[in-house]
Amino acid sequence: MDIDFSLNDKTALVTGGASGIGWAICQLFLAKGARVAIADLNSGAATQRAATLGTRAVAYDLDVTDPDSVTRTVDRVAADFGRIDVLVNSAGIAPLAPAEELGLDIWDPTLAVNLRGTFLVAQAVGRLMLANGSGSIINLASQAASAGLDKHAAYCASKAGVVGLTRVLALEWGGRGVRTNTISPTVVMTELGRYAWSGPEGDAFKKLVPAGRFAEPEEIAAAALFLASDASLMVNGTDLPVDGGFLAR
Repeated sequence: MDIDFSLNDKTALVTGGASGIGWAICQLFLAKGARVAIADLNSGAATQRAATLGTRAVAYDLDVTDPDSVTRTVDRVAADFGRIDVLVNSAGIAPLAPAEELGLDIWDPTLAVNLRGTFLVAQAVGRLMLANGSGSIINLASQAASAGLDKHAAYCASKAGVVGLTRVLALEWGGRGVRTNTISPTVVMTELGRYAWSGPEGDAFKKLVPAGRFAEPEEIAAAALFLASDASLMVNGTDLPVDGGFLAR
């Protein structure tokens, strides 16, 4: 068993890779030896990020809600690198509103990016992995998949769907060498997280986390590294909370 968490000779595709959790994962994966495809709707940011990582990182334009964009990008990554060994579905959005005021202008894009997008990319990459007989798919869920959060109706629904989808993929594909797992973070101190959870509301929410703080992007990346590496070959269909004990309440 490889307990060095090496990703040498592996190719990883990370959606939402130009910012936040996705960017932290790209950096750590590259440091552990992987070739990294940074896929993002913001192609300019993805290009800038890839330029800082050297020749083993390549940027790709990707709209996870568009089947044609997904097919085109996955095909390009596979052609450029020869294979895809790891997929991290990190692209996501989190617009909030009280349930009684929640409009389809929030509901539809949230489900489209977080759930439909996760499915489309996992399906496209999964087909390649099944043909190769191996692979690890890591879907970013959330503590919101397992706990109701105020003003998070669309987000909670989308992330609960991601967990359910992941279990089905694990069941269907695990016997053919492809593992599928989720990571469920608490609030993460990305640029967006710091903006959204600063002030009294964030301070109050931290009191619900036994660890007394929110997570750093690098802590989510570390969990992703474990699930991407061969040290986790027997981990399949699991939701890994990185939440400081929030779900233990």
